[in-house]
Amino acid sequence: MTTHSNILAGWREWVQLPGIQVPWIKAKLDTGAQTSSLHAYDVEGFTRDGQDWVRFGIRPWQMSDEDEVIAECPVVDRRRVRSSSGHVQERVVVSIRLVLVGQEVDAEVTLSNRDQMGFRMLIGREALSRGFVVDSSRSFLGDRAPRPMRRRNRGQ
Repeated sequence: MTTHSNILAGWREWVQLPGIQVPWIKAKLDTGAQTSSLHAYDVEGFTRDGQDWVRFGIRPWQMSDEDEVIAECPVVDRRRVRSSSGHVQERVVVSIRLVLVGQEVDAEVTLSNRDQMGFRMLIGREALSRGFVVDSSRSFLGDRAPRPMRRRNRGQ
């Protein structure tokens, strides 16, 4: 894990998740949320070498099955999380390496159904505390997904 200092990011950014083979996903940077969250479906726990793991599907684009990925990660934790609507639910937490504004960071990420949310990923304070500064008046200060991929995500 690398510590960064004063890296400027917009309130929404294109993010890469290289460790789980997601080349691009649009994320909302949310300083009001403690933990990051990723849209996941068919979340299924299993044991590998005596350790808890989870298998889950990721659809990086709203209202589309294109570029769907099935990922497997060790379980870091299970936490009770209060959603933006006020509901408390237990969520699986995994550690995912993400590339945000050209910088790699390891982030603890809860897996949840974000179908009704505007963004398939939310990046919270724990990940942002590694030196990122969020400018709420700006967007997409980092690299962007290639144009054909951005077109698949027009629902956002």
